[in-house]
Amino acid sequence: MSSSAQKTDPQRMEKIVSLCKRRGFVFQSSEIYGGLNGCWDYGPLGTELKRNLKDYWWRCMVRDRDDMAGMDGSILMNRAVWKASGHEDTFSDPMVDCRQCKARHRADQLPEKDGEKYCPNCGSRELTEPKAFNLMFKTYVGATEDESSATYLRPETAQAMFVQFKNVLETSRQKLPFGIAQIGKAFRNEINPRNYTFRSREFEQMEVEYFCRPEEGPKLLEYWLEERMKFYENIGIPRSKLHVLDVPAEDRAFYSKGTYDIEFEFPFGIQELEGVAYRTDYDLTQHQNASGKSLDYFDEATKQRFIPHVIEPSAGVDRTVLALLCNAYDEESVTDEKGKTETRTVMRFHPRMAPTKVGVFPLLKNKEALVAKAKEVRDLLRPHMATFYDEAGAIGRRYRRQDEAGTPFGVTIDFDTIGENGPSLEDTVTLRHRDSMKQERVPVGELLSRLLPEIA
Repeated sequence: MSSSAQKTDPQRMEKIVSLCKRRGFVFQSSEIYGGLNGCWDYGPLGTELKRNLKDYWWRCMVRDRDDMAGMDGSILMNRAVWKASGHEDTFSDPMVDCRQCKARHRADQLPEKDGEKYCPNCGSRELTEPKAFNLMFKTYVGATEDESSATYLRPETAQAMFVQFKNVLETSRQKLPFGIAQIGKAFRNEINPRNYTFRSREFEQMEVEYFCRPEEGPKLLEYWLEERMKFYENIGIPRSKLHVLDVPAEDRAFYSKGTYDIEFEFPFGIQELEGVAYRTDYDLTQHQNASGKSLDYFDEATKQRFIPHVIEPSAGVDRTVLALLCNAYDEESVTDEKGKTETRTVMRFHPRMAPTKVGVFPLLKNKEALVAKAKEVRDLLRPHMATFYDEAGAIGRRYRRQDEAGTPFGVTIDFDTIGENGPSLEDTVTLRHRDSMKQERVPVGELLSRLLPEIA
C-alpha cells in the first residue's frame, strides 16, 4: 500500500496531539513565547517513554550482542568531515517561494493540478524557480565569525562513527563483521517541518554502522531488515501496521547497493520510520582520501587489506515515539456497575515501553492504615520499575488517569489488605490490568514476581 492509498485520519491525530499536551507527553518548545516551529519538548511521560525506547534499543543492539560496540560522538565536528562526506555541497532540498503569500515550500512536495504546481497555502501558481537550500545549521567555533572558524551542527550521527572507525576497531578488539552503535541528536533546517514531531529541525537518531566484507553485504542487508522488523514487534508495533519499501535504484543514494525503508501507518499516511541501507565502502573511502589517514581493515586469516563495506540501520527516536503513541491510542465504550456508559481513552503501550509500569492507590486517602500500607507497597516496587502513587479522587477516576498515561497495571490497597475484613485476604491487593480492566487478588509478596516478567 502506498502513502497515497492509505486513508488518513486527521481527527484521530488531533486527539493524540491533545492527549500528549494534556497528559505531559509532548509540549511545543518555547510555548510561552509562541513556540519555535519544528522543535518539541518532552514532558514527564514523554521523557520516560523516549528513555524506555532508547534503553531497549541499546540493550538489543549493543548489550545483548558480541559484535557491537557503542560510542557517543560530538555534535560539533571539524568542517572537513562535512566536506569529505559530501554534505556541504549536496545536502540540500529544492526550495520555492510563493510570490503571492511569501510562503516557502519544498519544490518536490508541492501539489499539482492540470500539470502545474501551486502553493498549498494560498493556491497561487506564481512561484519562484527552485533553488538549492542547504539543510545544515551553520555555526562558528571560537571568538571570530569567519569562514575559517565555520562548522555545522551535525545533520546525522553516522559520520562520527566513520571517522572513529579505526579507533573503535582497535580499542574494542572487534573483528569483521561488527558494528558501531550510537544514539544522539541531529539537526536539519527543514524548509517545512510538519506532521507534529514526525519531521522536526532537532531530532534524535538510533544508528548502527555495521562493517563487513564486501561479499557479505547483500546477505547482511536482508539480515538487518529482519532484525529491525522484529524489534518493532517487540516494542508493541504489529507487522500488520509496518510496510517495507524496497527503494528503487533511481531513488537511492548513488553509492547504495540496496535500501529498505521500514514504514508505519500513521494517521497522516504511511511514512518512514527507519532506513536500512547498504552504503558499500563509500564513506570510509571518502574520509580516507580526504584525511590521508588509513581506514582499511587487515584480515589476519587472508593477509588482505581492504576497506570494509557498511550496512546502516538508521531509526528516528522521535518518529518511533510518535509511532508508539499513534499505535497505542484507543477509545472504547465501557459501562460501570450502575449501568452508566462512558468513553474510556486508553494508551495501550506494550508494558516494556509504558512510561509508568504500575499505579499504586490506597482506597481512601483519609484512612491512615491504608495510606501507610500503600506507601509500603510503592516502596517495594519503586526500585524495580517506574511507579506512580495517587491518592486523590475516586478510585475509578484514578484508574482512568492511569489508562490515559498508558500504565499497564494498577495496585489498590483496600480494607482486605489491612485485615479489617478478616485474616484470609490480609496482605493481598487488587491487581488491575489496563487493557482488560480485569482485577484479581494477589499477595503483596508475589507482586514483583508477577510484574517483572511482564515489563522486561
